[in-house]
Amino acid sequence: MTSRLTTTGIERAAGLLRAGELVAFPTETVYGLGADASNDRAVAAIFAAKGRPQFNPLIIHVLKAEHAASLVRVDERAALLMQRFWPGPLSLVLRRAPQAKVSLLASAGLDTLALRVPAHPLAQELLRVASVPIAAPSANRSGRVSPTTAEHVLSELDGTIAAVIDGGPCRIGIESTVLDVSSLKPLLLRPGGVSLELLEAVIGPIEVAAENPTSPRSPGMLASHYAPSLPLRLRATDVEAAEALLAFGGDAPSGARKTLWLSRRGDVDEAAANLFAMLRALDRPEFSAIAVMSIPERGLGRAINDRLKRAAER
Repeated sequence: MTSRLTTTGIERAAGLLRAGELVAFPTETVYGLGADASNDRAVAAIFAAKGRPQFNPLIIHVLKAEHAASLVRVDERAALLMQRFWPGPLSLVLRRAPQAKVSLLASAGLDTLALRVPAHPLAQELLRVASVPIAAPSANRSGRVSPTTAEHVLSELDGTIAAVIDGGPCRIGIESTVLDVSSLKPLLLRPGGVSLELLEAVIGPIEVAAENPTSPRSPGMLASHYAPSLPLRLRATDVEAAEALLAFGGDAPSGARKTLWLSRRGDVDEAAANLFAMLRALDRPEFSAIAVMSIPERGLGRAINDRLKRAAER
């Protein structure tokens, strides 16, 4: 049985991490499944718990931007991005430093590492007390809908991990943006909690990566990902009688067996915060499929549409 820890359980959670155990914890994006990133066995346990392909790299969480210098080579662009967006929902892919004490399994054998400084106070406190970099993908079975509450974590991983820290619902509700700045041209590997527009305002034009399902450079790049068990029908303008509906904006088609509103006022930030929890709520056998209304391709809408596209892949 997985221990469910409150905010007073940070010391215990940190001790479990240092002992090589897996601990799920809240971030501002989604709940992460944490392990000591320097411990090969602990990192391998993440892959086992998630059923995750071992060619899919993990994001390494650190307490402060200054801690990144011991793990990766930080250039001027990276320093600007760290100053502007850390702590926050941005993961940066940079060249691995020779002295980096991070398991090669965590980077899937690549010569780069993906790093992030989370903004959630419980994640910050856990990093401070544990005093180790934490490798942490989303705390769910691989390919499934990401968790935004402790209940979501327990529904899939109870009994396979040591503990989960219950910090309530995640504020943003969608994973971090992953930006590769390891080479001359910055490359957006995964849209997420920081929009492309905000990033380009800091460092200029950014290319968007093509999918590479056999050798991803970032988490979340597999073609089929974030998937409920029910079929997902995108850009829906009508619904069938047995379908559930994820609605967005002021008007929605009638006739769905159940309707949940990502955002009635058409707010993509609100929709991102609701996306994974509502996909889980509608992923039930009494529905034939989940229909999803169109989401505008602006701000976090780009990240939402990326997740929905991957979730719709069968």
